[in-house]
Amino acid sequence: MDFDDTPEEAAFRTRVRAWLEANATPKRSRDDRFGAGLDEAAYLAAARAWQAKKAAAGYAAIAAPREMGGLGGTPAMQVIYNQEEGRFLTPGHVFEVSLGTALPTVAMWGTSEQKAAYLEPAFRGDHIWCQLFSEPSAGSDLGNVRTRAVRDGDGWIVTGQKVWTSGAHFADYGILLARTDWDEPKSKGLTMFILDMKLPGIEVRPIRQISEESHFNEVFLSEVRLPEGARLGPEGQGWKVMLSTLMQERFSLGENFSGDLYDQIAGLARQVLWNDRPAIEDARVRAGIADAYIAQFGVDLIVRRGMSAISRGESPGPEMAAIKLIGARAFQTAGALALELGGAEGLIAAEDLGADWRLPQLFWISAPGARIAGGTDEIQKNTIAERVLGLPGEIRTDRDVPFRELEG
Repeated sequence: MDFDDTPEEAAFRTRVRAWLEANATPKRSRDDRFGAGLDEAAYLAAARAWQAKKAAAGYAAIAAPREMGGLGGTPAMQVIYNQEEGRFLTPGHVFEVSLGTALPTVAMWGTSEQKAAYLEPAFRGDHIWCQLFSEPSAGSDLGNVRTRAVRDGDGWIVTGQKVWTSGAHFADYGILLARTDWDEPKSKGLTMFILDMKLPGIEVRPIRQISEESHFNEVFLSEVRLPEGARLGPEGQGWKVMLSTLMQERFSLGENFSGDLYDQIAGLARQVLWNDRPAIEDARVRAGIADAYIAQFGVDLIVRRGMSAISRGESPGPEMAAIKLIGARAFQTAGALALELGGAEGLIAAEDLGADWRLPQLFWISAPGARIAGGTDEIQKNTIAERVLGLPGEIRTDRDVPFRELEG
């Protein structure tokens, strides 16, 4: 594991930092957020404008080939850019799916016509993408996808439901996993498609979250007609295309799940009084802060290990699954500690307690979802057990059974 940039990476980091200093505002504190008070339409407009500015400077899609509209750099350079941009006030969480999973999948599996039509416009912010994988009966086990795509002349008719789709309510396009052959086993009868989110027959219903956000959505597809040119990759190979999409997430290492847990909780413990003394003087509080620090440090080490692999031109290994497993738990334990620090007042909204309480409360509110999204804790443990520790795989009795029989 190498904790230092290579000379080339260090030079790139310097250039990126200088460009950001000239084009963005540095964060004054860990609680600084871009666009506080902006409505969604204004925030999206700002995000598109920032993406266009990045594209003009060559930073919109750093690892994508130049002929596709990218910079032609390395995944490590993309990670470096993400780290540096995280120090500045910029509109985030709009193009994460586009750049992190959807567009790399189009670049890997798309035809020359699809690449020309979709990649460069999205890199410069013209299009926002979402990822339509999960369903009510197909979350951690995507082999259970029931959304069906049926051939109709020279195209397809798609019917079904997706859920937990991030950003579907403002996305222009999405990559859609659907079942095209019900006589094949669960993972062999799937096909991937590119979905224009403005087509007739698509209804998007935002899901109101306990955090008062509506980032996730239900998507209902009622006989949506797609041309053959919307198919992404070979028919019946959707499972393989989907796996390549999920692999792209391993390159999204610029931010880790633990974030500012240690500093945030330690700061609150210095402010809050327990029995007329700072709470940080209590041994139980110090132990909780130590747990948060260990979780943060452990995740940072795993991230560094992944970056080292990328710098060597390798793909990060399956041990990257531990990032979410450790980080999501840290969300929950740190949020619980913050609530305990506040006593009865810990249940009062951050708007009344002050900005220092916003992030810890968000940890607590978001933690249950974080332990489910992107694969449950149990799925992450299976990945680590089977692919990192080399333990025997679970018995899967449905592996070779035609999906039609599983429906019965």
